[in-house]
Amino acid sequence: MAAQVKALVGAKWLAEAIKNKRVGPSLRVLDASWYLPAVKRNAREEFTQRHVPGASFFDIDECSDTSSPFDHMLPSEDEFAEYVGNLGVGNDTHVVVYDCSDFGAFAAPRVWWMFRFFGHRSVSVLNGGMKKWLHDGHPVTDLYSTPERAHFTAQKNAAWVKTYEDVLQNLTDRKFQLVDARVQGRFRGLEPEPREGTEPGHIPGSINMPFPSFMDSSGQEHPVEELREMFQSAGVDLQKPFCVTCGSGVTACHITFAAHLCGHPNMYLYDGSWSEWFYKAAPEHIVSEGKGKQQ
Repeated sequence: MAAQVKALVGAKWLAEAIKNKRVGPSLRVLDASWYLPAVKRNAREEFTQRHVPGASFFDIDECSDTSSPFDHMLPSEDEFAEYVGNLGVGNDTHVVVYDCSDFGAFAAPRVWWMFRFFGHRSVSVLNGGMKKWLHDGHPVTDLYSTPERAHFTAQKNAAWVKTYEDVLQNLTDRKFQLVDARVQGRFRGLEPEPREGTEPGHIPGSINMPFPSFMDSSGQEHPVEELREMFQSAGVDLQKPFCVTCGSGVTACHITFAAHLCGHPNMYLYDGSWSEWFYKAAPEHIVSEGKGKQQ
């Protein structure tokens, strides 16, 4: 059963599962809320006040390579296994991830992707997140009980991640398409980046598919046919490999998630994304209608 879970589950389905007391070792709900500083929201604090009943909090900053100078880079297999084991997730657990973003989803697809990267296929995103959950009148709580620790074995799919060097090499090799999930203003170089010392712009040859465009006004994912049309009109060939990027590797996973729903298997993530690229790249490899990078 667990291996056949859908990538997207509805609020009604999850509400029924909670009502029928299915949350436990075989089903875990994770609140993966995370916000950029400008939003001025504290995800962990909000979780203590209100969350889906039975949920645990997944902190993408905590479950990361803390030795890296870049934000929430992927942790090691052992670190991931230890972290999710403490949340009661075992290798047979169906994991449902949501977040409380006003968009309907922001960081949840990143955590969905992380589970898959570490070899766990039994993971779903709650369609519409907390936004849709509340709209439909489902219950929330401030009560929390620590889940019983589970054993999790992680096996990473190393080929799914591209490094700065890989993306740099691709500027000449063109072995994969590069798709950027940031909003258009940041992609073009006209709106500020959220990180100090980083100017907006994009990697040469990359295609812009802003992450909010994958969701409708209720926060739910667009139907598969619409998603396919979006890729086509953006100029992304779903039959060929592509790599996703954004500011720091979080919203890039919206593109991966949408492509997965469309049945596309060949996807990579540039984990360092724009924050690493701007720091390391030569000025001529920064495309911007704004300031760009000075020599």
